[in-house]
Amino acid sequence: MNRTGRALSLGCLLLLQPLLALAQAGGNSLLIPAMGRCTLNTQPQDLAQALAACQKASDEGDAQAQYELGEFYYEGKTAPRDLNQALSYFEKASLQGHAQAQFKLGSMFFHGEGVPANNVQAYILLKMAAVNGAEEALDTADEVTEKMPREELEVATQVLGQIFRKYLMELQSADGRTPFAPLP
Repeated sequence: MNRTGRALSLGCLLLLQPLLALAQAGGNSLLIPAMGRCTLNTQPQDLAQALAACQKASDEGDAQAQYELGEFYYEGKTAPRDLNQALSYFEKASLQGHAQAQFKLGSMFFHGEGVPANNVQAYILLKMAAVNGAEEALDTADEVTEKMPREELEVATQVLGQIFRKYLMELQSADGRTPFAPLP
């Protein structure tokens, strides 16, 4: 990652740190890491039961379970690889702010795995993953940036700006304070 990009990203992360604490207190999902657990690293005879448990947790909205199921279908180690299933589970977890799911989904869009390659979507997802704590996403976002024409980068940056403006407005309206007000 180049020095300017890393400094900018780290600056954004430092600026958003107070927002993370506020978001966690208020239940906003954009910057909240997933907390649930789902384990599919089991013996073959226990896999069906583990899958059922993870599916149930996923259906109840557990972002970590959704991510684990996405990994299960993406890797295809103990079942046939299914990129459509992986994509679906990564999308669900990503919408809840799960950093690793956002990173994986961004990588899938970058490499065209299970979806047509789309650098704009990859860039947006990777930057969101980085804000949410997936540090390796910054380097991958830099790789995407190198392959993007200037016009695509401008579009991606505008969309990302709109996402964060909306998030800041949600925080502000949630408790009547400005997003940058000192925490109580």
